[in-house]
Amino acid sequence: MARRSLAGDATAGAASRVRFAPTSNNLLVSSWDSGLRLYDADEGTLRVSAESEAALLDCCFEDESSAFACGSDGSVRRYDFHSGSQDTVGLHEDVLACIEFSSMTGQVMTGGLDKKIKLWDLKTRNVSPSGTIILDSDVASLSICGVYILAAVARNVYFYDMRNLTTPVNEKDCPLEYQIRCLHASPEWNAYVAGSVDGAVALKHLDRGTDRDLGYSFRCHPKSRNGRSNLVPVNCIAVHPCKKTFVTGDDEGCTIAWDARSKKKLIELPIYLGSVASIAYNHNGQLLAVASNYFREVDKEVIDHHQVFIETEEDFKGKSRVG
Repeated sequence: MARRSLAGDATAGAASRVRFAPTSNNLLVSSWDSGLRLYDADEGTLRVSAESEAALLDCCFEDESSAFACGSDGSVRRYDFHSGSQDTVGLHEDVLACIEFSSMTGQVMTGGLDKKIKLWDLKTRNVSPSGTIILDSDVASLSICGVYILAAVARNVYFYDMRNLTTPVNEKDCPLEYQIRCLHASPEWNAYVAGSVDGAVALKHLDRGTDRDLGYSFRCHPKSRNGRSNLVPVNCIAVHPCKKTFVTGDDEGCTIAWDARSKKKLIELPIYLGSVASIAYNHNGQLLAVASNYFREVDKEVIDHHQVFIETEEDFKGKSRVG
């Protein structure tokens, strides 16, 4: 992988999420400084920048020309890159942590600290949600697999059908011993990968009745200090769009690619300076975006240095490759 960083003001604020566009190499970046930025990942240049009144904690594309972001004020906003306009899709009662869009159903869904998942039907353009799911704890992460919503709530993963939100499709799944921080579902695998605050990762299939391999879990980022276990939270996961591999990023700048079949490490990328906050593959798996957030206190002054990097897959003979 050949590493390069985005140009311009990519380091303006700590990134909360990076997402590639559906069919191009445009990269969307939401950040804690209230900015939503669109980059050309091939050129490494800034294309569009939009400001918000609240910190932006997640973002996602609607299509190549529009996107959504959710904020610390509970707002859900839609951004049109062609016109430069933005409007409010809906509101939550507390901080929003995650947002997803389903092109299959035309719905945007959000979850956060008000212990609710809300869905808005974009065809109606109604600020009142088309569906609401009330849970017993904060929603840490959302992911979509076909018509299903997967939600990480404490140690559990809930499955809901967007067409009928009355009850979960399956009983809540508890794949890990500690709180789940990130979740990424794969329709191609019919499975999801979840990462926890104690450095563990689980891969679980959605259809337990027909899949012979029920899944597995393992200690993803084992560390050792003075002979004692150092549990480093897994902050983010990216599933390769074409091959059965996935990448994890942790709180100490470590990014590792894994073979989902053999359960073995493929490659560990050179360590990043700060915490790996978010990672994402582009549509064909040739590019991997990595957001690294770095904070350090010197003489009671906080020094921060945030960057978004693009890792490019190259043919290194004799070396393992991501994907």
